[in-house]
Amino acid sequence: MIREGRYRYKILRRGEAVAVEETEVRAGTIECVRRSADGMSRYEAHASLDEQGRVIRLAVRYTRGPFSRSATYEAGDDFLRGSVSAMGARTVETAKLGRFREVDAGTVLFRALVISHVRERGQKQWTGRVALIDPNTLLPASVKQTCRQKDVSGLVWSYEPRMGDSEEIRFDEAGRLVSLADNRGTLARLVGESAGG
Repeated sequence: MIREGRYRYKILRRGEAVAVEETEVRAGTIECVRRSADGMSRYEAHASLDEQGRVIRLAVRYTRGPFSRSATYEAGDDFLRGSVSAMGARTVETAKLGRFREVDAGTVLFRALVISHVRERGQKQWTGRVALIDPNTLLPASVKQTCRQKDVSGLVWSYEPRMGDSEEIRFDEAGRLVSLADNRGTLARLVGESAGG
């Protein structure tokens, strides 16, 4: 499981700062806010976790200027179920959960959460279904994802969130995700952290 604390990531695309992502991890919860560098958009994800660190409830919100949408989901049985509300309309959405019931809300710490579960199971490679939330539309999709340990220490991982996409993820000795670089020129780098308490 990810250790408790507050984490701040600077997100760059081809060297230019595009967003800041701040996350607080406490016992049973992950709360994340991503703000665009221009101040025009904001994405929030609030997750409740079970004793194994799996997402059981998720509330997400996206705001851009005067426009906003929100969604709530619950992981039950074999599905992630919920609804998206936008401009006075509400739609019911469903995505199939995989064997390990992984949910990715589209932020850096949720990627670390998936890898932490793989490491806890003693695996060096894993391919499985993940319920992935799109941070812009808030819609869920059930996608196959793959991760693989790249070094002996287990601090460097490759990750394929979708077909054709790849990421290199680096952890430090304390287990913190310190950088995530993808094949499209986006880099998320840990720039601040404080211990939980």
